[in-house]
Amino acid sequence: MTTHVELRRGAYHDSVSLMQVSRAVAATPGVVAAQVAMATELNVEVLRSMGFDVPDGAGANDLVVALRTESDDSVEVGLAAVATALADLRATKDTGGGEDVVAPRTLGSAAARGGANLAVISVPGQHAVTEAFDAISSGLSVMLFSDNVSVDDEVRLKDAAAAADVLVMGPDCGTAHVGGVALGFANVVRPGSVGVVAASGTGAQQVMCLLDAAGVGISHVLGVGGRDLKEAVGGRSTKQALRALADDPATESVLVVSKPPADSVLAEVDAYAAELGLAVHWAVLGAGRPDLTAAVESFLSAQGQDVPEWPVVIAAPEPDGLAHGAALRGLFCGGTLADEAMTVAEAELGGIRSNIAHDPSLDLGPDLRDASHVVIDFGDDGMTRGRAHPMIDPTLRMERITAEASDPTCGVLLLDLVLGHGAHADPAGELADAIRTARETAHADGRALPVVVSLTGTDADPQGRARCSDLLAEAGASVFLSNGAATRHALTLLKDAR
Repeated sequence: MTTHVELRRGAYHDSVSLMQVSRAVAATPGVVAAQVAMATELNVEVLRSMGFDVPDGAGANDLVVALRTESDDSVEVGLAAVATALADLRATKDTGGGEDVVAPRTLGSAAARGGANLAVISVPGQHAVTEAFDAISSGLSVMLFSDNVSVDDEVRLKDAAAAADVLVMGPDCGTAHVGGVALGFANVVRPGSVGVVAASGTGAQQVMCLLDAAGVGISHVLGVGGRDLKEAVGGRSTKQALRALADDPATESVLVVSKPPADSVLAEVDAYAAELGLAVHWAVLGAGRPDLTAAVESFLSAQGQDVPEWPVVIAAPEPDGLAHGAALRGLFCGGTLADEAMTVAEAELGGIRSNIAHDPSLDLGPDLRDASHVVIDFGDDGMTRGRAHPMIDPTLRMERITAEASDPTCGVLLLDLVLGHGAHADPAGELADAIRTARETAHADGRALPVVVSLTGTDADPQGRARCSDLLAEAGASVFLSNGAATRHALTLLKDAR
């Protein structure tokens, strides 16, 4: 095994682009691991924890190329892959007009050129707040993709946005759809008259895709950040978003999607919507509340729309004579989908151990292992420090699927797969291979391993929902568009096995 680290001074690229570069290089034959990242303090810490010797004196504007390869010869192959991936980045930024174009150095100078009303900010959290204030003071609304922003800073940003009559989406806003333009992780859905306000990323995507499958289109999806409906933030951006939709002639009805909110904030926002004259429908998770699919079905019925049969493929039963584990293992890339699955499952199974546990006493240890029921959110902030989101790079989840295949306590694997812009270009192929191998491993050991997949996407997505569903079904998985229905099917399989 050969390790190679080099520092490229002043070679700045944004973090989202470099996630894709790292992913492409890591897939190169002969490359065991690859991280191409800016030398921020956090990234350097992560690289050193991975065994890479990053030179002292690296700064946030320097690029680190870190490779672990099978041999010395493979280093050159890996560096060539880095050069190709970075060249592809530069090519996408080329204006192609033959004119010298000087890129603005600040958000303020970009806004001064005119025409823009929204800034997308994706820089390390410690720098994101400054950039967001710069955008707000320039009259721009903000999609703050960055995470690791404090609650106090979030409140200050949103108060400043309200004073400037603009909107802050985020922090940690992964999904938005504004005026037909998809931002972050977003699906290709039909246009329509439904506005969505979402304190949730994959929850917004689930709702978008269910509406699309029902033939209903959206006007805008405005993400507000997962903490917006918590007590500390008080629904600041949700109120701003509702006011924007109330003034939008293309929006006729509104759905609010959220992870479990503070009840007092929910009541306050509901009253505010009534003052605006908006008939708001709620798709809000929490014990005793409908899941997202049920909330969408209720919304469709209220609109006089038919509720369709949601797409589903049921796998053949496991072969007779195999042993069955007793525990549910949910391995998710989407935080809201993981939260929803836990809420649905806990009604039948009781408390579930997790890295996002509803009960702090059920928090998983650092190894994320337990013999009982487990749900893991691989997209949680603690799992993505210095690493691409699992919707881009699913390596950690793939490793865990392999581990569960050899664990006799695992009774059912419950997985999600989220399609759309920004996500892995072909996630179903890799996941199908992992599912097929895991089931073969379990069967060879005399154990059953049923697999259920919640597939969030549309046929218009770059990856193609129907194609992905076919690949997963051929690997032996049951596939559902509804995450709630997928979870209930996994519980049924677990109960039948018992």
